Amino acid sequence: MLLAATVPHLLRHLADATEVNAGLAQMLAHLGQDLEADRVALEFADGRTRTIAWRAGGAAADAALPRPVQVTVTSAGQTLASLLVHRDRPFDSDEQALLSTVGDLCAVALAREAHRRDLEVQVSDRMREVAQQRAFIECIVDSLPHGLYVVDRDYRIHAWNRKRETGMQGVSRTDAVGRSIFEILHRQPAGLLKREFDEVFASGQLQQFQMESNAFGDMRTYRISKIPMRLGGGAVTHVITIGEDITDWKAALDRTAQAEKLAALGQLAAGVMHEINNPLATIAACAESLSLAEELGAAAPPAGEMLRIIDLEVQRCKKIVNGLLDFSRPKAVGRALFDLNSVVQQGLFLLQHHPRFKRIKLATELEASVPLLVEGDSDQMAQVLIALAMNALDATPEQGRVTIRTRAGDDDAGRVMAQLDVEDEGPGVPRALQAKVFEPFFTTKPPGQGTGLGLAICYGIVADHGGTLALVSPEGQGATFRVSLPLRTADAGELLA
Repeated sequence: MLLAATVPHLLRHLADATEVNAGLAQMLAHLGQDLEADRVALEFADGRTRTIAWRAGGAAADAALPRPVQVTVTSAGQTLASLLVHRDRPFDSDEQALLSTVGDLCAVALAREAHRRDLEVQVSDRMREVAQQRAFIECIVDSLPHGLYVVDRDYRIHAWNRKRETGMQGVSRTDAVGRSIFEILHRQPAGLLKREFDEVFASGQLQQFQMESNAFGDMRTYRISKIPMRLGGGAVTHVITIGEDITDWKAALDRTAQAEKLAALGQLAAGVMHEINNPLATIAACAESLSLAEELGAAAPPAGEMLRIIDLEVQRCKKIVNGLLDFSRPKAVGRALFDLNSVVQQGLFLLQHHPRFKRIKLATELEASVPLLVEGDSDQMAQVLIALAMNALDATPEQGRVTIRTRAGDDDAGRVMAQLDVEDEGPGVPRALQAKVFEPFFTTKPPGQGTGLGLAICYGIVADHGGTLALVSPEGQGATFRVSLPLRTADAGELLA
């Protein structure tokens, strides 16, 4: 009867208390009153002196207290504390059952409190670890030499690294985070900026392009990379934008490209000299005829006809030489729309004078149904074509075939691209070497016949134009180098979808 009447009150004390020690103290006080005990104490087994106790009013000092009844409080086989109850009268069976039940309640409460403390320690350690990891990642991002920021689908800024804070046009992180990117980058056209982000959100593909700015005084070139980010692995939720100053790198690439261009020019020079000999021989013959005109009399050819032939041959020589000079001179990089087929014609005009091209079959399959308009530097793309064609020339055996093909096609992301293929009938590139062909200084040619820079430079030029350069080479079946560039319309250079 006592057990059933008392236990609900004891449980209420534990449940209502905001802290375990207070609940135990109230429970022991209630137990002491119900048992009319002189003293009730909970002494812990780990040596702590803290005691949760109740003492009846006017009870004797500890030394004069009667010998206590002791109940061991255990949980999972481990002793947690001892419940001590001092009273003169002995305990009947009902009271002993109550003491045993109270011991079990104490065990549950103490075990729960120990588990709570362990969880608090674990949570605290985990929070400290997460904070350290977050600080470490933020330090990495802030240490990057490139500007970086992250926006969500509402174009709100979620991250803004230290590089974006520096410089004359830097914006502090506290001013940037949480605001619209159009408010912060107000100098850039909002419509263009929005289209750039929307394209990444829609396609899920990395987008890269170059831009020039004189905001810091000198004209600088930047590579802008927009990287899709997915939280949860579904649709693109954020876009990471990285701005990299590539002015010095681009200048070095241009110098290297110019050196490689002059090397190709040297290979073309022999064929050009041979080609010029033919019109020079015609000019010499005409000059000799004019000098013999008096001796031949009426039988001499008309002087006007001779002068016309000389003029035609001189113009022919001039056209050949000017083509080489235009190709050899370094030019300021200019971005404009041009037809890919016109670049092929320009390159073929130079290549036709190479003596090896007279000993192979050169075939062209140029797209005629639609204009292949791309945006960039036509001179650089002519250099890419000549480099790829001369590689095909070196790989193709005598009387073999080199095919230059243009067409419109789709890439893996579904974009419409202008494609240029240079296909040879050589031995192909072994599969083990295909991953290295675009690395600088890698070449399969014998020593002295290649620098290993041509394909690396071509790869860089094509990448700068927002395109790709790929190799397709089945084992022993020749090689095809494919240039893919974004196809645009004539209206403001808009991309075709």
